Amino acid sequence: MPDSRQARALSDAQIEQFIHDGFVRIDHAFPHELAEQGRAILWRDLPCDPDDPATWTEPVIRLGYYGDEPFRKAVNTPQLHAAFDQLVGRKRWWPRADLGTFPVRFPSPRDPGDAGWHVDVSFPNEDDNHDYAAWRVNVTSRGRALLMLFLFSDVGEADAPTRIRAGSHLDIARLLEPAGEAGMSHLVLDEIGSGRPEVLATGEAGTVYLCHPFLVHAAQMHRGSSPRFMAQPPLHPAEPFSLARPDGDHSPVERAIRQALQAHG
Repeated sequence: MPDSRQARALSDAQIEQFIHDGFVRIDHAFPHELAEQGRAILWRDLPCDPDDPATWTEPVIRLGYYGDEPFRKAVNTPQLHAAFDQLVGRKRWWPRADLGTFPVRFPSPRDPGDAGWHVDVSFPNEDDNHDYAAWRVNVTSRGRALLMLFLFSDVGEADAPTRIRAGSHLDIARLLEPAGEAGMSHLVLDEIGSGRPEVLATGEAGTVYLCHPFLVHAAQMHRGSSPRFMAQPPLHPAEPFSLARPDGDHSPVERAIRQALQAHG
């Protein structure tokens, strides 16, 4: 892992925004050239023609896992590593060698069928770790340090940007607290954070949103004209989060959870 002790990708104001809103947007987090190279690889594997919209017959096609050089370089820029250090803590996260899966969304009047509000679960049910539907999330976010949104194409408001409920990570922390380390599964989150501001994850190719793992978010229909290419991998923790560090050196991810629980208490 590169030594980024002296590097600061995020300002103090951005870190406070992350704690308060549950996400921070980083423009030009990786070069446009890598986005172009990545899209070429993804088009190669899609069962449709980039120049013929008549072949774009599905609202969403999922591809992955991709560890090709453009993806590996995109997730490991010095700016992103420095931001990971700032939000999660130095030596508290594992570098990624890939960007996981890509849900490629196409312009379509059809409901994609995956547009419900949710948080990403992060560890298996001990009774059946092969049943992903029963995976869980707990108040210390076991197994997930960040949710990340990597834009590999320009994404405007009509291009199926991910919907984000700003501040909803605080509601989720309070929801999860009574379940302790065991956590919860099968969460129905249509109403959680429903009164909070809704933000669209728009931006140019090369933009990355770093999100608190408890942030409530959702996909949506694509009403634009060009396919949307985005990866949404987790950043994995190298050690468990702790809400009671003896030295008080809590990361912004931990601080957000602590503030939510203290305010609730």
